Amino acid sequence: MAGIVIRHASGLLGLAFVLQAAAQTAAPVPAGDWRSAVEAAWQRSVQAAEAGGQRRSALAERAAAASFWAGSPAVELEQLRKRQRPGVASRETELGIALPLWLPGQRDARLAAAEAQAQAAAAATDAARLQMARSVLDAAAAVLARRAELESAELQAQALQALAADVARRVKAGELARADALAADAEHLAQLDAQAQAKLQLQAAEARWTALTGLAAMPPPPPAPRGAAPSGAPVEHPLLREATARLALARKRLESVRLSRRDAPELIVRAHQEVAGGEPDTRGIGVALRIPLATADRNEPLMSAALAEVELAEAGEAEVRRRLDLELGDAEREAEAARRQLDNETARARLLRERAALIHTSFDAGQTPLPDTLRALSQAAQAEAAARRQAVAAALAVIRLEQARGVMP
Repeated sequence: MAGIVIRHASGLLGLAFVLQAAAQTAAPVPAGDWRSAVEAAWQRSVQAAEAGGQRRSALAERAAAASFWAGSPAVELEQLRKRQRPGVASRETELGIALPLWLPGQRDARLAAAEAQAQAAAAATDAARLQMARSVLDAAAAVLARRAELESAELQAQALQALAADVARRVKAGELARADALAADAEHLAQLDAQAQAKLQLQAAEARWTALTGLAAMPPPPPAPRGAAPSGAPVEHPLLREATARLALARKRLESVRLSRRDAPELIVRAHQEVAGGEPDTRGIGVALRIPLATADRNEPLMSAALAEVELAEAGEAEVRRRLDLELGDAEREAEAARRQLDNETARARLLRERAALIHTSFDAGQTPLPDTLRALSQAAQAEAAARRQAVAAALAVIRLEQARGVMP
């Protein structure tokens, strides 16, 4: 009977069936795909709020740069009363408005910097979403691995239960000693403990998944992508796009600082009225232009900060390129190694399964003692569990490879 259970377990091996079984164990998710799971996790994250703030900041900067004036206009009101002699007084009133003007090229530079800031905010959002997708994948990998371990533990418990029942029957028939029945029952109870522990670990992994995504269950695993891996980091990788956008923003800000070497000049328009006792009123309109002078005390700190931002962005982009190349190479090697390891684990599980079936047949014939039979069953079950875990790991390694290329789920 145990041999039948072992042979039945062999049909559960293989990458596709393992992932399908893992998906069928959970209740269906309303969204039904990984993109929805990543979106659910994203909406619950701090990064989503930060991305919203960056977008609003970029929009505000763009609106300020698109203004007709370089700053906020100011209103001037001045009134002067003079007493010339007893009974004779005069009053001077002056009303003016100061309009800050853009320096040559300054407005276009500010608009370009604002546009670069908007692009950097969008790129940062895509990069943060990719990082969130990685977190979702890690949480899903933990659930799938624990689920595979639980299924293997359940199959092993069924096999040991069948073996214990077979041993009990043979003890009653006088073919085996009572000690064999006790040993078989003890192994079955130990496996039940292992099954309970695997269930607890699965529940903990599912709780972490729910805390991350807010979903009670996982969507079906995505199909393994196809295609050869590129030799270097893709140009459109979100992390590289973010680094490139930050560098472009730093350069645009440097250009804006270069064209803003003095405070904004002001066009001042004034209306003047003088009322003197016994004299006709005097009215006039005046125009003034206030031009601040450029000084090193003001400009050097601003230029130094802008240059430092450019240098930091250039170093950051180069580092991101190197890191993406390294991560892509690691992901390619990991995917290939996981595939080879899956082949080895599958073959090992098949061999130990056949060996366990032969030893069980020998045990039924009275040619092999019970301890050897239990040991063979345990080794076959461990190999089965390892093959299941590796099947999940191989599928997820391919998905991680796609993420290393910058592909979102």
